[in-house]
Amino acid sequence: MAVVIVTGSSGLIGSETVSFFAQKGFDVVGIDNNMRKSFFGADGSTVWNRNRLRKLHKNFRHYSVDIRNQRKINFIFERYNSGIVLIVHTAAQPSHDWAAKDPIVDFGVNAAGTLVLLEGLRQFCPRAVFVFTSTNKVYGDTPNWLPLVEKEKRFEIEEGHKYFKGIDESMSIDNCLHSVFGASKVAADIMVQEYGKYFHLRTGVFRCGCLTGPAHSGAELHGFLSYLVKCAVTKRKYKIYGYKGKQVRDNIHSFDMVNAFYQYFQNPRCGEVYNLGGGRFANVSVLEAIQMCEELAGEKFNYEYIDLARIGDHIWWVSDVSKFKSHYPMWDYKYGIEETIKQIYHVQKDLVL
Repeated sequence: MAVVIVTGSSGLIGSETVSFFAQKGFDVVGIDNNMRKSFFGADGSTVWNRNRLRKLHKNFRHYSVDIRNQRKINFIFERYNSGIVLIVHTAAQPSHDWAAKDPIVDFGVNAAGTLVLLEGLRQFCPRAVFVFTSTNKVYGDTPNWLPLVEKEKRFEIEEGHKYFKGIDESMSIDNCLHSVFGASKVAADIMVQEYGKYFHLRTGVFRCGCLTGPAHSGAELHGFLSYLVKCAVTKRKYKIYGYKGKQVRDNIHSFDMVNAFYQYFQNPRCGEVYNLGGGRFANVSVLEAIQMCEELAGEKFNYEYIDLARIGDHIWWVSDVSKFKSHYPMWDYKYGIEETIKQIYHVQKDLVL
């Protein structure tokens, strides 16, 4: 019995991971206590997704457990230890706005919760592979010091710059403003690396740009593209915070992300770090995304501009995925921005109807 443990299993990447590995015949154990609802309210609830997964996959079992609870996590690891081949850790407090309201909970979930899982790996299944979804926020506001050029609907980096094709892993994560969320993710990121390098465990860190897809429970404080499309469908007013709406995000579809996990799982490297996002293949500014939504809906988008950027927010982020592609040449993108927005739009439309 080959078992895959997925934390945050009812969330966007977690649920995609559940389906991906369940369809490949693995027994999948999901850990998710729907903290997203307490973070973001009803918009953030993932109960609908948990119920969907239970109906879809007979080889999926769900545990409503907090990853900070070492006793309960150890119980799960001990129960399945002989079969665990992979742990995909996607559970997190994911919003830098929310983190500032309660740094203790943020750090507890993001940093201490990750350590609990790493100890589970070390004690009960040290031959398993451990995949951690980190974030581009570990680079803090350093990307905002890049030489950016303002265009009609987006900011862009100067051609010929070393990061023109995207930001790679050489950018420093030190001496910058991270946001409280970014700091808690840095702690987890470094610890996952350390368990790989110090204990020689097969741990991989994926520093993600924006993650998106039709299964995302987007909320105002997290899930930019999903929430924006939700506003287009429900005619809810969307708020743009700062940078004239020209801030750029790369967005990677959840399937493409999980497919990258699968490639890494087949040939893991101890303590390795990868920037992984939509890259030059799939990136969009807020204004460009609004225009795409208007074209899909056939009507004007309702938004308000607030001339105050979020602390630590990036003006321009595009990932350079060259390192991952060089290690795993079989991996490539399947979904671009327009196709992804269409998928989200139609799912949101169905939910409204």
